[in-house]
Amino acid sequence: MIRLYDLSLDDMIALLASWEQPAYRARQLWHWLYSQKVAAIAQMTTLPTELRDRLVAETCLHSLEPIKVLHSSDGLTIKWLLRLTDGQLIETVLMGYADGRRTACISSQAGCAMGCVFCATGQMGFSRHLSVGEIVEQVILVSRWLEELGERLSNVVLMGMGEPLHNYEAVLEVIRRLNQPEGLNIGQRHITLSTVGLVPQIRRFAEENLQVKLAISLHAATDAERSALLPVNRRWPLQELLAACRTYIEKSGRRITFEWALISGENDTAEQAHALGSLLQGLLCHVNLIPLNPTSGYAGAPPDHARVAAFQAILGQYGIGSTVRVRRGIDINAGCGQLKAEALQSGET
Repeated sequence: MIRLYDLSLDDMIALLASWEQPAYRARQLWHWLYSQKVAAIAQMTTLPTELRDRLVAETCLHSLEPIKVLHSSDGLTIKWLLRLTDGQLIETVLMGYADGRRTACISSQAGCAMGCVFCATGQMGFSRHLSVGEIVEQVILVSRWLEELGERLSNVVLMGMGEPLHNYEAVLEVIRRLNQPEGLNIGQRHITLSTVGLVPQIRRFAEENLQVKLAISLHAATDAERSALLPVNRRWPLQELLAACRTYIEKSGRRITFEWALISGENDTAEQAHALGSLLQGLLCHVNLIPLNPTSGYAGAPPDHARVAAFQAILGQYGIGSTVRVRRGIDINAGCGQLKAEALQSGET
């Protein structure tokens, strides 16, 4: 079966040409997929019946099956647990904000090979990369759900399951697909890619001439402490990572966001805040402070508000701007990988 969302527009034109269909039919098909976001080929009413019949017989519109949908009591967060055609499970989250933003947090892999100790996805290991279509279809799903409510998806963050730069080619194509005016037409500056710090890929990404926001999961300011939390640091220690970040800033002219999951009694201390300030001082950057979302596989806990405020104040002394991310969807396991881990443990799937 040919998965339609895996095809680029050129691929679609070539496929339909092999079926002796003109190029404009492929563009109509593309329009139904991306602009109209139809849920069934039968809804593509501008296509001839015989073409629709062949599409039904030889192609696949959906590769994601929602098996659980949870709505948070905050009224703004929804999480989907999705089954892929080979039985793998991934997660997608919709986050709404009071200022009107509607953000889809999407997965790029089934599982993750990075092994970050506090992350539920990292704890379950790596299964496989997602295809372009499997990533894009998550955005379609969320966008379709919003449009049925008269709303519009405004932002996409590649911060769900997996390491986006480990699945580089597919993720790059997804970004282009999201940004295409005839695609989902989401501005590059409304797309954020989060990475644990794959140095060669960061350098490569700097050459892509994109305006996508780049976020680096940092979480510790010394190599010893970061390597204990993020094994990738043993391969590319902090000085190599920061050198790649400087290259990215020079090439793109864009500010980098550093993500810091605050763990009570570990990396939320004044000493750690001063170390982080010294490490980043003078760099065009912003720090996103994230009180830890606890997981069953890691004993750490989030700090209280006073310790978060003190940490943030110290960063300010070094001229480093920061914000505290509001913890969302705690009651629905909205943290990366948590719903899948719960489902696997309970045998629900």
